[in-house]
Amino acid sequence: MRAESQAHLFSHRCRVYYEDTDAGGIVYYVNYLKFMERARTERLRSLGFAQSQLVGEDLLFVVHSSEARYHSPARLDDELLVTAEVVEVKRASLRFKQQVRRADDDVLLCEGQFVVACVRTESLKPRSIPELLRAAFVRSGLPPVGE
Repeated sequence: MRAESQAHLFSHRCRVYYEDTDAGGIVYYVNYLKFMERARTERLRSLGFAQSQLVGEDLLFVVHSSEARYHSPARLDDELLVTAEVVEVKRASLRFKQQVRRADDDVLLCEGQFVVACVRTESLKPRSIPELLRAAFVRSGLPPVGE
């Protein structure tokens, strides 16, 4: 299923700290991946699903693949807006489209796509996304299955 609407775009605010930057005060490239990971976690939380709760239900989400493009640098003390839009839900995976923008001028800093696989906690073998979670994504703006 594919998302058709930007109406329910989720955004997470965060700040760039000294530890996020290189010697020149510019965000080190890999830290954008951390910011986007946090936004995906908060997206799940906004739907009522904490990562700790999912582990107890023999479910983990692990990054299967990632793609990032860097456009402009973030710097020390910048406030960032990080989106986490689910654009596709499959039986055992989610595809996220994400952007990192500077809050004060809305400049696009980084964008990426991530496929996150649903796996069993101990074996790390694929498992189906629970229907309750799938339904939460549909209610949040994804079209129903088959559309």
